[in-house]
Amino acid sequence: MRIGIDLGGTKIEAVLLDDSGQIKYRKRIPTPQDDYHATIKEISALVSEIELRVAKPGQQISVGIGTPGAISPQTGLIKNSNNTCLNGRSIKQDLGNALHREVEIANDADCFTLSESIDGAAKGADVVFGVILGTGVGGGICVNKKLMRGINAITGEWGHNPLPLTASEYGEITRLSKSRRCGCGKVNCVETWLSGKAFQLSYREASGHELQSQDIAKLAQAGDTLAGELLTQYSRMLALALSMVINIVDPEIIVLGGGMSNIERLYKEVPGYWNDYVFSDQVETRLVKASYGDSSGVRGAAWL
Repeated sequence: MRIGIDLGGTKIEAVLLDDSGQIKYRKRIPTPQDDYHATIKEISALVSEIELRVAKPGQQISVGIGTPGAISPQTGLIKNSNNTCLNGRSIKQDLGNALHREVEIANDADCFTLSESIDGAAKGADVVFGVILGTGVGGGICVNKKLMRGINAITGEWGHNPLPLTASEYGEITRLSKSRRCGCGKVNCVETWLSGKAFQLSYREASGHELQSQDIAKLAQAGDTLAGELLTQYSRMLALALSMVINIVDPEIIVLGGGMSNIERLYKEVPGYWNDYVFSDQVETRLVKASYGDSSGVRGAAWL
């Protein structure tokens, strides 16, 4: 048995996972807002609750945590988290002290990738790139079911590479801004064009109306011209961004997660477009949808 914790901005999810990958217990609670110490306390309470249900007297179950951001190898503190109360905190040490054991911690996108590599959509693949296309854009890399951590703890952070856009990627939709500033401070990061919020922004700029990403995709499926053009543009941009990953990592499988991964059209269109950018006479990399959806992050935390 192992416990996984997915520490999100709005909810904390805990699961108990057995060695076959079956979830034996699950619970979700709201994340305390802007309160680091309350967050540590709630996670400790969740672990205690699970152990009271299943552990023998004196037994401790291993705990893995998936968090936004990453632990800095230099300081041991959390960095780059959009849950800002975590930044600059020694969460691994603080949770270890609260739980009286060592805990494993990884970025939430890394946990997603690990889950899908072990027993999900990329099971059996040697090299896997996992992609989160949600509120933000994140990623992780697994080789032979092991996470690549990286000397700077930023492995897979393709969402903050600048996206080199040309007229072909912009398409004929001239009403879109040509420059978008990212929350990280740079301009035209992959995240500023490929997150769910970015797709909604493109539609708002082009139409003057506000719609959710899934509703825009439904319009495109129903034959709406503008929505269709925007989705085609999105597919081309995604292909361009992923081609840079393929040229460097050459993964066997790329797994998509997050809200935008539910747009089925991407799985046909994007591989057709990335042939224009990948430095090879053929591209055998497969683009697939995550098997476990929103559960992949917490499952991967348990597998840590």
